[in-house]
Amino acid sequence: MIEISRESFEDLVSEALDTVPPELTRTMRNVVIVVEDDAPEPGLLGLYQGVPLTERGDWYGGVLPDHISIYRNEILRICETEADVVDEVRITVVHEIAHHFGIDDDWLHQHGY
Repeated sequence: MIEISRESFEDLVSEALDTVPPELTRTMRNVVIVVEDDAPEPGLLGLYQGVPLTERGDWYGGVLPDHISIYRNEILRICETEADVVDEVRITVVHEIAHHFGIDDDWLHQHGY
C-alpha cells in the first residue's frame, strides 16, 4: 500500500474538486465533502449519502447537508503509485458528486467512473 499523508491526500481531493466544471459546482446545494481514513466496508472508495438534486421537491428544506465521504485508506490500498492515487481520487470525487446530481452507478461505471 502506498503511503500519502492525510494532508496531502486532502489536497488531492481539493485538486479533484477544482477539475469539476464551475457550472456544476455552482449548482451543488447543501452538500459537504470529507476525507475519512477508513471505509465502513472493504473496497468502498467513496460514499454519497443524501437526497440527489433530481429528487428534491417543494418539501426539501431544513434538512442536514448531503454527505460525500472519500475513503483515504481504501484508495491508497488499491494504488501502486502516486499518479494512481491522483487518478483514483479524481474518479472517486467525480463519481460521488455525480450521485448528488442523480446519476446512478450503472451509468457511471459504463463511462469509466
